[in-house]
Amino acid sequence: RPGAFAEQPGAGADVRDISAGISISIVKNALFKVIRLKNAAELGNRIVVQGGTFHNGTSAVTVSPFVIDNCETTKADYIFYTATVNGTGGAGSADDYPIVHLSWADAIVYCNLRSVSEGLTPCYSYGSYGTDPADWPGSWGTLAFGDLNPVQCDWSATGYRLPTEAEWEFAARAGNLSQGYTYSGSNSVDEVAWYSANSGAVGHPVGFKAPNELGLFDLSGNAIEWCWDFYAAYPSGPQIHPTGPPTGLFNKVCRGGAYSSSAADCASAQRSWWSNVVDETDYTVGFRVCRKPQ
Repeated sequence: RPGAFAEQPGAGADVRDISAGISISIVKNALFKVIRLKNAAELGNRIVVQGGTFHNGTSAVTVSPFVIDNCETTKADYIFYTATVNGTGGAGSADDYPIVHLSWADAIVYCNLRSVSEGLTPCYSYGSYGTDPADWPGSWGTLAFGDLNPVQCDWSATGYRLPTEAEWEFAARAGNLSQGYTYSGSNSVDEVAWYSANSGAVGHPVGFKAPNELGLFDLSGNAIEWCWDFYAAYPSGPQIHPTGPPTGLFNKVCRGGAYSSSAADCASAQRSWWSNVVDETDYTVGFRVCRKPQ
């Protein structure tokens, strides 16, 4: 079933050079099939990201160890844990497409429901209403109810949550296994991302492109991904497990490229935020989740 994952340490892709004496087109087709078959055995895993330090272009950032899904949350995952069909799976809307057209609030609810389903302590609470989304005010995630400040995260909880912006970027850069690539897993965007030049203007099933050095898929393309933080300029000094500004309005960070993005917007260092209203959604924005190691 969706979410029945096995955790494994990060590992790079193993692709051998088989091109000698073979035409380029045959090699590309063969490698694509090999990678997809290899990827199929790896999809649905969680990856342990060991803690470490990276530079975000402004300052040194240190993050603690965390566990993150190696794929974007799919339509099947979302429906399994929420029993709703909010959002879509993109063009074709098959079960293995990333779930998109969801608000940040929808992703928060998913995290808590999945946590409870797997016997973990939910991370998110809403004001004084506790951690069960069923007990939250019916309009909490809509513009009519106001901003997102009442949503709080218990960082000591064992449940699922959205990655912080720093965690997301550290994972996209492949953590301590990073080779310094521009995109998540390569200096060639076509190898690791569905984006405007190769997607046909539609989303694709998760895991079709090569993973990064940790074994994480689609961090540079396919769907943009929600993060926990409110958007703000980076602080100038060193940061230790930053979680973003304590308050904001609706400007939540989202990272990575989408099937409609330019190559520049797929770079691991590229920042973005969405939106001007609390319940705004877009056909290019999805998410993946993380949690504390057990």
